Amino acid sequence: MILAKTVKEIAEYLGGVVLGDGDAIITALGTIETAGSDALTFLANPKYASKVADTSAGAVLMSPGAERYGRTVIEVANPYLCFAKLLTLFYAKPPAAFGVLPSAIVSDTATIGEGSTVFPGACIGNNVVVGSRTVIYSGAVFYNDVVIGDDCVIHANAVVRERCRLGNRCVLQPGAIIGSDGFGYAPDGSGYYPIPQIGIVVLEDDVEIGANSCIDRAAIEETRICRGTKLDNLVQIAHNCHVGEDCMIVSQVGISGSTRIGNHVTLAGQVGVAGHLTIGDNVLVGAQSGVPSSLAANAAYSGTPTMPHKEWLKSAMVVPRLPEMKRSVSALEKRVAELEQKLNQITQER
Repeated sequence: MILAKTVKEIAEYLGGVVLGDGDAIITALGTIETAGSDALTFLANPKYASKVADTSAGAVLMSPGAERYGRTVIEVANPYLCFAKLLTLFYAKPPAAFGVLPSAIVSDTATIGEGSTVFPGACIGNNVVVGSRTVIYSGAVFYNDVVIGDDCVIHANAVVRERCRLGNRCVLQPGAIIGSDGFGYAPDGSGYYPIPQIGIVVLEDDVEIGANSCIDRAAIEETRICRGTKLDNLVQIAHNCHVGEDCMIVSQVGISGSTRIGNHVTLAGQVGVAGHLTIGDNVLVGAQSGVPSSLAANAAYSGTPTMPHKEWLKSAMVVPRLPEMKRSVSALEKRVAELEQKLNQITQER
């Protein structure tokens, strides 16, 4: 069934202000280039403001005071966030509850909460507890003694190993691995003795783990990902790490063991973090940076090794000029050598 709402109803839902035709009917959402007359779009980046003049959208979400170009507008403080909320309203429907479907393997000692669904091919071990309204897709595997909260979504081929715990509203994308053994080995002469990894992983409420990301169980105690943190695809979190609340960890980041990440930290793509470090709250680390030492809170860093972002920008501007600077230095060295030679000749003549 297609959802239809007036512009006025949408504005009331978002807490926005209508400028234009509040009775226009909206049945879809779209991009500013492709939205039709029954669709709503948004303008988040002012550099694209001129596209509002050409859009066919029935209404546009935008910040207060932006140029309307005669369009029907809903003014909101954060158009991007409001558009995300409308995507949820229009398109994100709660899954139907089917219970445990045939061909799912569920231990007799497992507990499956009311309104949850276990799809064929999923495997749930002994003493597992699954909360209410949780969806477990085909190929997902829960080892013994796992605890999963309410309203979680566990996608195909995700694995949660023994005794690990997930809070409410957690999402594991396909292939995510929670609780794999930490990379721990003790030197034993010419070889290495594997250290048993007897700890667990704890994901707090509203944590999302991207496809094929791995979070290692602790050697002792726990690896913890705190409330609201989101991991992209292909992220590696090593044993005994503690990642704070509302962090954004982007694809191909690797965090070594026993590192503590503060709250509201963003690690951009391919950042590498050494072990046993502390990264303070509200830190941003730029893409492909290498972090060899702890970072103070409330700052942005980039580069390998990391340095304050503004300093890195200055350094980066120098790099393209290095060949020219090398030629200049070589010429200066040659000139200095010539002057020294002339000075020596003058000294000898005297």
